[in-house]
Order: sequence, then structure tokens, then C-alpha cells
Amino acid sequence: MDWLAVKDRIVGLLAGIVRWVGLAFAAILVLHVVFVVGDANPDNGIVSFVRDWSDSLALGFKDLFTPDDAKLRVLVNYGIAAIFWLIVSSVLARIIRRIGGTSL
Repeated sequence: MDWLAVKDRIVGLLAGIVRWVGLAFAAILVLHVVFVVGDANPDNGIVSFVRDWSDSLALGFKDLFTPDDAKLRVLVNYGIAAIFWLIVSSVLARIIRRIGGTSL
């Protein structure tokens, strides 16, 4: 058995999972922005699910900027949080690959 190939596959899989999780987090945040800007029904199950998750995923960005317009506030703060997750997941995936010694 080629253990080097197995290690490379595991490292690549782990890095891929990290990237997909970051993408999923960013997608939830972007959906929240779309729902708020588009005046989606807040009592809808999907909208409330996304809102609940996005509040947790926004971390400290939720109230970073406080413009008077509520829609602008959500757009800026949750948009920054989405970009944050994309960057963090990309950096973590690169670190995992570097530590794992794979060039995938």
C-alpha cells in the first residue's frame, strides 16, 4: 500500500472539507443578506433558519458598522462576515495542505 498517496488523499479531503464548510457559512450569510434586502417573510421557516444561523456565524461583525438604514447595516456587516469565512477557510485549507505536505 502506498502510504504517501493515502496521506495525500486524507490531507486533500480534510482541506476540501474546510473549504466547503467556509463556503457553506458564507452562503448562509449571503442568503440572510438577500432575505433582508428583499424583504422576505420573517415568519417563513427557511428565512428564520437562515437568520438564526447567520446571527451565530456573523461573530463580531454583526454590529461592526451601524448605519441608520437597517438593510445597509445587514448588507455591510454580514457581507464582511461572509468574506471573512471565505478567507479563513481558504487560509486554513492552505495551511492543512502545507503541514500535510501535499501540493493539491
